[in-house]
Amino acid sequence: MKKLFTTALLLLAITTAFAKGPKNQYVRIKTSYGSCIIRLYNETPKHRDNFIKLAKKGFYNGTLFHRVIQNFMIQGGDPDSKDTTKAKPGAELGNGDVGYTVPAEFRDSLFHKRGVLAAARDDNPAKASSGCQFYIVEGKRFSAGKLDTLEQTRLKGHKIPAWQREYYESVGGAPHLDQGYTVYGEVVTGIDMVDKIAAVKKDKNDRPAVDVPMTVELLSKKECKQLDKILSPPAP
Repeated sequence: MKKLFTTALLLLAITTAFAKGPKNQYVRIKTSYGSCIIRLYNETPKHRDNFIKLAKKGFYNGTLFHRVIQNFMIQGGDPDSKDTTKAKPGAELGNGDVGYTVPAEFRDSLFHKRGVLAAARDDNPAKASSGCQFYIVEGKRFSAGKLDTLEQTRLKGHKIPAWQREYYESVGGAPHLDQGYTVYGEVVTGIDMVDKIAAVKKDKNDRPAVDVPMTVELLSKKECKQLDKILSPPAP
């Protein structure tokens, strides 16, 4: 009997280990300019779960990247952008929403480096995020002097940690947005899609001259586990 009980416990442990889900949720954004895969941060659970909820509903499918600025970011997720009566050529987009906001989730370890996913917002005192609109940072490199100036002006005395400064100087990003907009994910493959979209021709409102619709899908548990293994391999 004791042997059978031990065997049962062993089988339960093995089953539990295999049933354990992935550490991270990944999403794929597809466009005519290619696709990218984004890891959603567990450090920002409210934003992560909200994005997952909308993606499951297919909310983003058919919405446009309606505002693009080269060396800065590409913005999308406005539900009005898939309404042909509101998204005519030349129409101003960026005011559509889902009727709620997401509380800010600022984390010192999360910053506006090249490739991050962050939440757009209006000018509200609490800096709460739009319930649906987001942007992906293309960014640019900043000199040490430029970062010093940003700390004193736009960042109002906030000191950029040395390791983040090194990243902004060598790889790039949008440091002036730190602690002002919630960062909640990052591109792990396909950053060239962001570069291509950021470089398209646009009008005076930074809207692409030719519409750039997207499809957003959640990766399966199996795919997420595979990416976890590739991106965070176990220590030797």
